Amino acid sequence: EEEFKWLLQEEVHAVLRQLQDILKEASHRFALPTSVSGGAVRPENFVLSTAGTDQVKGVLTLQGDALCQADVNLKMPRNNQLLHFAFREDKQWKLQQIQDARNHVNQAIYLLMNRDVNYQFKTGSEVLKLMDAVMLQLSRARNRLTTPATLTLPEIASSGLTKMFTPMLPPDILVNFYINLNKLCLTVYHLHVLQPNTTKNFKPAGGSILHSPGAMFEFGSQRYEVSHVHKVECVVPWLNDALVFFTVSLQLCQQLKDKISVFSSYWNYRPY
Repeated sequence: EEEFKWLLQEEVHAVLRQLQDILKEASHRFALPTSVSGGAVRPENFVLSTAGTDQVKGVLTLQGDALCQADVNLKMPRNNQLLHFAFREDKQWKLQQIQDARNHVNQAIYLLMNRDVNYQFKTGSEVLKLMDAVMLQLSRARNRLTTPATLTLPEIASSGLTKMFTPMLPPDILVNFYINLNKLCLTVYHLHVLQPNTTKNFKPAGGSILHSPGAMFEFGSQRYEVSHVHKVECVVPWLNDALVFFTVSLQLCQQLKDKISVFSSYWNYRPY
């Protein structure tokens, strides 16, 4: 009984402080303040590449959760013509995955801090409930980075991203940006128009993170087929840091839950 009381009064608070420190570090990774202003987020440049392909090359500028610049060189498969596209100067592309992950981290921090400094936990179930709530937010934060959204090709075609570039993307090119784990990815789809008299059996593709050549879709009054797909990516070091912080935090939560559960099972099954 004394041991359990010590666990509730001392160790739980020590773990909560440790979790707060780790998650504050994680939260800081999503907004990197400059040493001068303290408030602005420092833009970072990343070179896009993938081993074995030179069809797509580019440099991206990431500022917190926003892609503020993108310079992309694209080699067309038909004639090896080189096209260059860049974001319009007045445009930024918000990466919803980063924004959502940060919001979940901040919600976890709020849950950990949302009590008086002198608050004492009375029961093990109270601690378990808190850990479950924190772990839910951390799992959601991690899942937003590890599981990109599945999109249909018409959704990609109608995305605001297609209107971000100057010069405008040709109608036979689709692009998509997303986060996958610690990487920022760009996928480029080359399309060809399916003629009305084609003998191909038209079967529209469903939602996917990455569509394969041969995928078909209808957009406007036209039917298309994906002829080539190129994916290039760059590692974003601070996303890697954030994922490590999530893993460590989830382990700490689970360890505390396990300790509480051991005591709870003792109280439930102790001999009278």
